[in-house]
Amino acid sequence: MTYLYILLALAAGVLLPIQVGVNNSLRAGVGTPLIAALISFVVGSACLLAYTLVVRAPWPSAATLAGLPSWSWMGGALGAFYVAASILAAQKLGAANLIGITVAAQLLTSLVLDHYGAIGYAQHDINLWRIAGALLMIAGAVLILKN
Repeated sequence: MTYLYILLALAAGVLLPIQVGVNNSLRAGVGTPLIAALISFVVGSACLLAYTLVVRAPWPSAATLAGLPSWSWMGGALGAFYVAASILAAQKLGAANLIGITVAAQLLTSLVLDHYGAIGYAQHDINLWRIAGALLMIAGAVLILKN
């Protein structure tokens, strides 16, 4: 692993609860989590388009797009669900509870995906160390939930 990717992952982790808080504030202003999520995705899409144009990233051909597995198109829908669900849940759970629960769920799902090498991930067997780490993360999420 390179330090750049570790730093990138850390930055993404730092920004996730901030994003949820910003989106929750947007929800308070517009009145509904769905409109807040839509606005968030429109702004995010505009930023991605601008960045793509600035760096002159190559656009895929129609043949490339047509050859993708059908499940590869679900990322946007899954992201939309996550953003809308987190906006809805954040106001009741708070940042620490929401992120604790989602991180524990992400870790458990990730262990299964890695074990089977599913949806393009490299295959990494579940072992005692990974199980112990997952149990510690779940224990941490449970402790954070205890008010």
